[in-house]
Amino acid sequence: MNDAIDSTSLPDDFDPWKHLQKQYNQQHNLLVRKYFSDHDDNWVPNIGDPRSSLRVACTMTDSDNDAIRSMRHNFFYDLLGYARKNLLVYYGSRESIDPPVEGHPKIVFYFSQDSESVPATQDYKADAEYSVRLMTLENTSINLHEKLVEIANEIKTQFVHNKQGIVHAKGNLCVSYKDPKHGFPNGSKILSNNEADGISIYQKICNVVDVPFDELKINVGNPKKPSTTGTVTETQVIMGKTRKKRAYRRVVNIQFRYAYALIPGEPQPVFLIDTTQRYKPLVKI
Repeated sequence: MNDAIDSTSLPDDFDPWKHLQKQYNQQHNLLVRKYFSDHDDNWVPNIGDPRSSLRVACTMTDSDNDAIRSMRHNFFYDLLGYARKNLLVYYGSRESIDPPVEGHPKIVFYFSQDSESVPATQDYKADAEYSVRLMTLENTSINLHEKLVEIANEIKTQFVHNKQGIVHAKGNLCVSYKDPKHGFPNGSKILSNNEADGISIYQKICNVVDVPFDELKINVGNPKKPSTTGTVTETQVIMGKTRKKRAYRRVVNIQFRYAYALIPGEPQPVFLIDTTQRYKPLVKI
């Protein structure tokens, strides 16, 4: 298709430059008017306030020379950022855009192995922390303390029986759960001896913070590498000292010990429930 303009169909006094300038000014100033939609229809050009001064600087006039026109264009599109208006900018993978968690308190559940069950050849206790964000609350919520007391009471119901924390069989299987809307933003991970036990912990946590549990959001990973079942014999030298390597996902019972809240802006954790009697929780067992 030939898009060339037949000059014979244009007026004899047609001036391409003036025509282009007029059309450009109309379209540009239309966008400027929409950008400054907070001004009423009777707005008169003035520099009496910052917004009006900006609009005057952006508005094209018939008397502008090329330098002024270029500056107005760059000022509006680049400096004020109209070129980026209504554009969604992605930084990183589009698959990992989750609701922001800034300002939302985190509830942490701590489990550990009984000291009596730690083998003499093992120099540490197996433990684990599982957490969830309170997406309906923020650190400035006026009812935060009241809600934390409610959560503490529900933790007592879900994780404590006969004043003892429930026992979870930690193992080789990785059971993960991702539900950013309800406080599991990064795919929470529980190492479990079987899938059902891992799912049970997630169900209890969801009950604690009063959010629905969706089993379709569970993912299970079963690594080829087996759990460490015997005594760890491999060693490594760290800063001149020989240390035993850590056991790989050892199958061991860990018991719920306490739960605490991490509140953005609050320097100290708020303990909710404690079966160890070391801390001062909001609710006693």
